[in-house]
Amino acid sequence: MLRPTSLYRFIPVVLLVASLSACKDDENPTTVTPQLRKSVEYTKLTDTTTYANFFVDETGAKTVDLTTGANRLLIFRAINTYNGTAVGTGATLDATVLKNMFSNTGSPFSGTANTALNTSGVQLRNVTASSLPAADAEKERLRVEEGFPKIATASQSVTATASEGKAGKLGTYLVDAQGIEWGQIIQKGLIGAFQVDYIGNVLLSDKNFSLDNTTLVAGKKYTQLEQNWDEIYGILTANTIYGSKATATSSGESFIGSYLWEYNITDFPKIHSALLKGRAAIVNNDTKVLKEQAAFIHLAMEKAISGAALGYLSKWKTGTTDAARAHAMGEGLGFIYSLRYATLNKADAAFSDAILTGLIGAPNGFWGLTNAKIDAASAAIKTKFNVL
Repeated sequence: MLRPTSLYRFIPVVLLVASLSACKDDENPTTVTPQLRKSVEYTKLTDTTTYANFFVDETGAKTVDLTTGANRLLIFRAINTYNGTAVGTGATLDATVLKNMFSNTGSPFSGTANTALNTSGVQLRNVTASSLPAADAEKERLRVEEGFPKIATASQSVTATASEGKAGKLGTYLVDAQGIEWGQIIQKGLIGAFQVDYIGNVLLSDKNFSLDNTTLVAGKKYTQLEQNWDEIYGILTANTIYGSKATATSSGESFIGSYLWEYNITDFPKIHSALLKGRAAIVNNDTKVLKEQAAFIHLAMEKAISGAALGYLSKWKTGTTDAARAHAMGEGLGFIYSLRYATLNKADAAFSDAILTGLIGAPNGFWGLTNAKIDAASAAIKTKFNVL
């Protein structure tokens, strides 16, 4: 026990230590205490570091759980695969099945790989457009769902040859009476409304980084912030190392993971490193490095979808058949819709909708496209995204 005289000597020392500690925090405002785990040396992270296995706790137990993100990616794939069965097998699609897949209700998933999704508790609908205010988010979710009866109706004509005013197939592509390929609209629209918005505007947001990173989620090996970053990885890729399966002709990835390769090849090789470094920064409570990696990944996705929108507009002009042009436009329209989620470039729904209206606002849709309409759309995107 301290004697009174010892106590008086002890108080200034405590105050001095507290003062020095406060100064240190002021000098390093991105340092958060207490730190839950031993720091990770960034230099130990390489292009061949396996994300899921690298991060462990003090006992050596893995702290990464990709299940939630991986299940969302599986749902996205299931929707896309189902839409493809119309052309692939001549099947007539059911809009209710698509709606149930989107919200994961009514046990819509089947097959060995997907049955477990029915009881996963995970869906796409509630994270689609989730950065927006509730009313605006619901408006965009309903807009995605509007595509389901469109493709279902078009699938009823899958054995017919499409022409202006008549649904059917153009080559191997299913289009409606306006020549719109709804399978591509749904897929590319979800790349923006689900992947780019949920990853970029929610999980990579400053608001998300304020979540608890000092205590474990009950019954788990990870903090909530760690889990959210893991969800990003699971949504982006099913590969143990993002981009590791890329070849000269394929990215080895899907959806936004693939378009980062096709339309942002500069950033594509750096994404895996950014995912690793961001996760390590969470372990280290290094907010500065965390936000740097988040900003890089977020901007890289926006570059990819704006590049894709421009790329497919260009492919419409260079297409030599109606089938090629309609397919290019289906992809392009989906990406143009997705531009509303490119918040770093200050795009929004008004910007996106104005371009869509200028392209296909007329009743004959694809069949009424002209070089002038394509050029005007391309110019607007280039200006907004500062593309030379």
